[in-house]
Amino acid sequence: MFINTLSKKNDFPIFDNNNLIYLDSASTSQKPTNVINGIKKVYERSNANVHRALYNLGSESTRLFESARKNISGFINAGSAEEIIFTGGTTESINLLAYTLGSRLDKNDEILISQMEHHANIVPWQQLANRSGVKLRYLPITDSGELDLSQPEKYFTKKTKIVSITHMSNVLGTVNPIKKISEISKNIGAVFIVDGAQSVSHMSVDVKNLGCDFLAFSGHKMLGPTGVGVLWGKYDILDSLPPFMSGGEMIETVSMENSTWNKVPYKFEAGTPNYVQAIGLGFAVDYLSTIGMEKIKDHEKKLTDYAIGRLEEISGLNIHGKPSSRGGVISFNINNIHPQDLAQFLNEDNICIRVGHHCAQPLLNILGETSTARISFYIYNDSSDIDKLVDSIKSTINYF
Repeated sequence: MFINTLSKKNDFPIFDNNNLIYLDSASTSQKPTNVINGIKKVYERSNANVHRALYNLGSESTRLFESARKNISGFINAGSAEEIIFTGGTTESINLLAYTLGSRLDKNDEILISQMEHHANIVPWQQLANRSGVKLRYLPITDSGELDLSQPEKYFTKKTKIVSITHMSNVLGTVNPIKKISEISKNIGAVFIVDGAQSVSHMSVDVKNLGCDFLAFSGHKMLGPTGVGVLWGKYDILDSLPPFMSGGEMIETVSMENSTWNKVPYKFEAGTPNYVQAIGLGFAVDYLSTIGMEKIKDHEKKLTDYAIGRLEEISGLNIHGKPSSRGGVISFNINNIHPQDLAQFLNEDNICIRVGHHCAQPLLNILGETSTARISFYIYNDSSDIDKLVDSIKSTINYF
């Protein structure tokens, strides 16, 4: 057993006096006190629509909103705060890119994604392919659950204009070699997009070091509020793209005949932004930065290794994937027990896990499953959570 040196359960009010074991952070994370109280304080003392307000309340709200943008920019080492676009989440961010980048493609072009993608990084590209006639291709995975990059020339070609790959699989936990994929994409002149929904919250992510052109991630998976996410992009590319939605903040001028657009990032933030949620995400980034992302990654690696060792004690339990680089996500099945039945039994012990296809049906088809059980970790988990999970699984097996 490893020594728990990081568990921050006391910072999260949801764990107060209820023996809750929450193992579903890949779906959404719990919220620390500083985020909850910070959002409450904004509504109580600083709530006003951002930008253009000449009164003090509006100025303070704008200051907090733009400070959050700056904090998040520093968190991922963006070139400037202007490269940070607030969206509704990773799904909206990828849809934005499919719409705007898609306007540049013709029917002879290709888009490359992988077999391990979340539906949010599949369906927008399928829709684009259906509209425009471009070809959508899939990079295969190996038996160990890693991207098969053994023959890159088969998939990364001169026709490939967009490459969009998850940084970390939400099913297998695989952490993909983003820098290597970035180099391959750059060599063929393709735009490279990274789905960071599962990675930005659990490890240090430096967009300059990764070498990608775009990074998308969600606030609610990294201790922040729901309804807000971030699209980072290189400024020159963002500046060249058309707007995604129209109205409100993204407008510069409007006449009866025509309209012109605001500068980046506001060109992509139509209407009233989710400013309170964005401010809340800034509070979450402050909290994570205080701890340190390398410490968080190390804690989760130790916890994941410990969990795999304990789960492998259980006869009839099959863990999916054995990637060489893995984050804090483990999917498994147990012989003769449906994942839904397992989850219901675990719930009786106040243990929360996720079951289903995890919005990754193509991947589950490859695994030969329609549903798996999935556990995922964060800074409020410790080894005792794993021990109680294993005990509860064993009791469930004995029942069946």
